[in-house]
Amino acid sequence: MTAIHINTHINAPIQLVFDLSRDITEHEASANHTREKAIAGRTSGKIELGETVTWRAKHFGIYLQHTSIISAFESPTRFVDEMQKGVFKSFHHEHIFKENENGTEMIDILNYEVPYGIFGRFFNYCILKSYMTKFLLQRNQHIKKRAEVL
Repeated sequence: MTAIHINTHINAPIQLVFDLSRDITEHEASANHTREKAIAGRTSGKIELGETVTWRAKHFGIYLQHTSIISAFESPTRFVDEMQKGVFKSFHHEHIFKENENGTEMIDILNYEVPYGIFGRFFNYCILKSYMTKFLLQRNQHIKKRAEVL
């Protein structure tokens, strides 16, 4: 199991940061470099508890699909998306929001497992973990930029 933990401070109210983080259109904008598009389930607006979204995106030169469900939701402090179908063996992404005197601390805790045994683990070690970290950092910078100008 691989764990990625990222903290991002945002000078904006917690509800705004929470809502931007679950907005499908904002996610697509933050991932335009992968041509990420919601193609099934919730395809626009703010995703809610029990809803699914299927993403199609280009990673490593090929188009992949990933379907997640929002399995936990406590506005405006937490939500969880978990893979239902996709290329990972497992994928669990917890989004936590903490209000502080200067705005909001947005915390991502991503835990995933790769398939393909030793080959998958080697690919994860050499390439995938840093790729996923960079992807999350880009997404978070997009949310930060949007929230701090609204």
